[in-house]
Amino acid sequence: MSATLLFSIVLLYFAVLLIVAWRTSRNSNNESFFIGNRNSNWMLVAFGMIGTSLSGVTFVSVPGTVGASNFAYLQVVIGYFIGYFIVAYILLPLYYRLNLTSIYHYLEQRFGPVAHKTGSLFFIISRTLGATARLYLVINVLQLFILDSLHVPFWLTTFIILLMILLYTFEGGVKTIVFTDTLQTSFMLLGLVICIFYIMDALHFSFSDTMAALNAKGYTEVFNTDVNSGGFWLKQILGGAFITVGMTGLDQEMMQKNISVKNLKDSQKNMMTFSTVMVLVNLLFLMLGGLLYVFAESNQIGIRGDDLFPTIALSYLPPAISIIFIIGLISALFPSADGALTALTSSFCIDMLGLKKRTDLTEKQQKRTRMSVHLTLTVIFFLCVMIFKWIDNKSIIDIILKIAAYTYGPLLGLFAFGILTKRIVRQGIATLIVCLAAPVLCYILSENAVHWFGGFQIGIELLIINAGITFLGLWLISKEGPAVTTR
Repeated sequence: MSATLLFSIVLLYFAVLLIVAWRTSRNSNNESFFIGNRNSNWMLVAFGMIGTSLSGVTFVSVPGTVGASNFAYLQVVIGYFIGYFIVAYILLPLYYRLNLTSIYHYLEQRFGPVAHKTGSLFFIISRTLGATARLYLVINVLQLFILDSLHVPFWLTTFIILLMILLYTFEGGVKTIVFTDTLQTSFMLLGLVICIFYIMDALHFSFSDTMAALNAKGYTEVFNTDVNSGGFWLKQILGGAFITVGMTGLDQEMMQKNISVKNLKDSQKNMMTFSTVMVLVNLLFLMLGGLLYVFAESNQIGIRGDDLFPTIALSYLPPAISIIFIIGLISALFPSADGALTALTSSFCIDMLGLKKRTDLTEKQQKRTRMSVHLTLTVIFFLCVMIFKWIDNKSIIDIILKIAAYTYGPLLGLFAFGILTKRIVRQGIATLIVCLAAPVLCYILSENAVHWFGGFQIGIELLIINAGITFLGLWLISKEGPAVTTR
């Protein structure tokens, strides 16, 4: 298939996003950028969040995992579903009661300014690394299968894509992203469903034939019963639940969209609708993964892992399906990157710079500061993507889960300590020290667990351990007393 044609489709897709951004960002202000003027439609937010949560990693990596671990990823997805209930009925009521723009203001009200900035710092680190890892994966696919043949260097591809994202998020922020994410999620899911049906047709499978073939290959096996394995089912479910609490409920990007909804009831409807659809979509991606491996075996294709879906879609399927794959892939790319860039800008401006408290600055001056931060973060994204290219790891989903375990653990510990206890932490940098020490201790524990605990491997439950160490550390630097008011 012509690489020039595929690249033209990418540019056309971007033009559509710019038109949507232009229409939605008219008369926007800082409140539009940060929380969409708290006027977002809950159904649009719920649907758009699917694209944000799945991203290019799910689109490419989840089907690739089937060859190594069958449907075991579903264990984590079950955990995700449980986690969304915790977010909807414990965290969202708190955020709405306090009328928060940045969710990390809760930490300031509960523990003081150091905890506030510490929470925001861990979010900024985690979301920057996680978003750029996702971004790298999709850009790398576009590079390998389209742009290398056009002699476009990787750095230029990355620069152009980030420039695209910057252009359509620069003015409208969340107000724009609610609409662009809905559009992109639609294209991504359409690409997924069409690819499934085409491969089923190419293999002459009905739905029952598909499930029988996947079952015969052992791909439909879900639960890992080896207690010592990092993929043991209980570890995966618990880890998945707490990853959701961390990566959704304690994540400014995801909550920024939720608290842009008019009221708590609608926001909770959004969360539960989104979580149900997420389970079904992940099942479809796993089914697609199984079909891809069956197709690869029948056509003697030796590719596995993250390269499997792009290779088959662009080299073994008709041009029309290749186009649909590219549209689906870039639709998976933009929601995770644009939302992250907007949320990071919001968090840095509100939490680190205290922009909303700066009564000495006019709206125009605040907007200029916010735009400068947005531009600076785009440059940081570019540098991080280039670092991931240098590392060149073939299983990005494992990297993202590991990043989440180390960086969201302290956040989870901070929020859990604030909600579950009434103790007052010591003021000063003690909170920051505890939150920095916890991931270091977790790393030492993770690296030595096999030797120390008779072959026991720590998996994604590392997030829970990290949060537990943070919780214990906060307990040691705290004292009994009434909590700082959160009303």
